[in-house]
Amino acid sequence: MPLSYTQNLEDYHLALAFAGQERGFYIDVGAGHPVADNVSLWFYERGWSGIVAEPIPELAALYKKIRPRDALYQGLIGREVGEVDFFHVNRLHGFSTTIELHADVAKEFGADYQRLKLPMLTLAQLCEQHQVQNIDFLKIDVEGAESDVLAGNDFNRYRPKVIVAEAVTPGKGEPAWDAYEPLLLANGYRFRLFDTLNRFYVAQECPEIFERLPAERAPWDDVTHMYEIGRAPEQANHPDFALAQQLGRGFWAALPHLDQEVLLDILARGMRAGSGSAFDQVNSPEMRIALGRIACGYDGGQIVDDSFTKP
Repeated sequence: MPLSYTQNLEDYHLALAFAGQERGFYIDVGAGHPVADNVSLWFYERGWSGIVAEPIPELAALYKKIRPRDALYQGLIGREVGEVDFFHVNRLHGFSTTIELHADVAKEFGADYQRLKLPMLTLAQLCEQHQVQNIDFLKIDVEGAESDVLAGNDFNRYRPKVIVAEAVTPGKGEPAWDAYEPLLLANGYRFRLFDTLNRFYVAQECPEIFERLPAERAPWDDVTHMYEIGRAPEQANHPDFALAQQLGRGFWAALPHLDQEVLLDILARGMRAGSGSAFDQVNSPEMRIALGRIACGYDGGQIVDDSFTKP
């Protein structure tokens, strides 16, 4: 079965709508992580490309490494051009938003946020800057500010064939599509699908896509879901299990050869993930010996022979 990366089959529903189309173009606003919970990766894998708009620096940087064919805009999309407040939620980045009321909801899940000043473009200006000619789908997930993104578009010039917009309030799940649906209907879009999280609209000039897009959520078991495959080195059914095993062995063997700055960065990432470091000085004799102990099981230094363990 195909692998769905999304929370709620969004990529699979779009794949049904564009069945048989080998290449296409998307705009992903509030793109998030380039893999996990990502709507456009399904299409990138299959040769499509587009524009991804993501304001969080750590996430935006990953697109340059993982999806270089996409055009990246590291900033916000809204009603106007300028600098606006952005509430960057720590740890739960999916709650980050331009609406402080919605960012406050993250506190109920144990996360706080920082207020940042970030650049904002309108959707129409983003399209103009990239000389966009044709948009197959536009996906918007900006934690309550979807209406602001749509209000900044010129639907006479830029008409996505399908628009997917988050339709419920962050963390609460209350209906919120009244803020933008009248605008879409007035600009010639027809509602097709509510998947309990998002609403899908199709341009009236694309009746064949309207018919292919399901009117009800597809069966959950039609695809394999990202959360089901777990971490690559730990799950044999993960599509990258063999590669992860090889990379792991190579990484452990390479530990004593790592640059000090690289090692510091790895340790810092490990601490953010919840594992503290036992060493304050990465260049200490204790650390060097520890790295050697770890590496020797993989670099050929530790010869495993059953005869050594027999009495």
